[in-house]
Amino acid sequence: MSYFPMFVELKGKNCLVAGGGKVALRKVNVLKEFGAQIQVIAPEILPEIQKIEGVICTKRCLEQKDLEERELVIAATDHAEQNHRISQFCKKHRIFVNAVDQPEDCSFIFPAYLKEGEVVAAFSSGGQSPVITQYLKAQVHPIVTSYLGEMASCLGALRQRVKQCTESEEARKKIYQEILQLGLERDTIPSEEEIEKVIQKYKIMD
Repeated sequence: MSYFPMFVELKGKNCLVAGGGKVALRKVNVLKEFGAQIQVIAPEILPEIQKIEGVICTKRCLEQKDLEERELVIAATDHAEQNHRISQFCKKHRIFVNAVDQPEDCSFIFPAYLKEGEVVAAFSSGGQSPVITQYLKAQVHPIVTSYLGEMASCLGALRQRVKQCTESEEARKKIYQEILQLGLERDTIPSEEEIEKVIQKYKIMD
């Protein structure tokens, strides 16, 4: 089954990871990278998880009330049946849930991804082949660089300014494309003078 590639803001979202082992650690690291508010509940929790700043670790068995009012849940226990029960509750209450290695119990899956600043590229094979997604990730990795993340921030900061200077969507698009091309050709952020020159060029044409 193919999954719709919907990007969701996780910053500050109330997320739960049920389980405290190596799989849980990987999921916590991903959620942490995207700014989620994370609680881990399990009888035993790896020291590596407990050391992650901002993650709330609760050493006990999971209770149903722990699932309530969550925005996202990861079922990463060592027991498939428990993961299934967690999934059933979450689906009933319209909570996004991922049950590790149990596709039928997932309402979303974790893609292979690359992240540089605000730029994120994600790859999925619908859970069929991690080898395919890792191949795609490796192929795209040389393109999604830290510089591209910086370039995205630069263009984002120009949005209001460009909007005020031009009326047509086509002119704005050409401004962004030309500034990006300038940056890519030299692998540096264009200077203020260069950016202004491009804006004025399309302002006149507009």
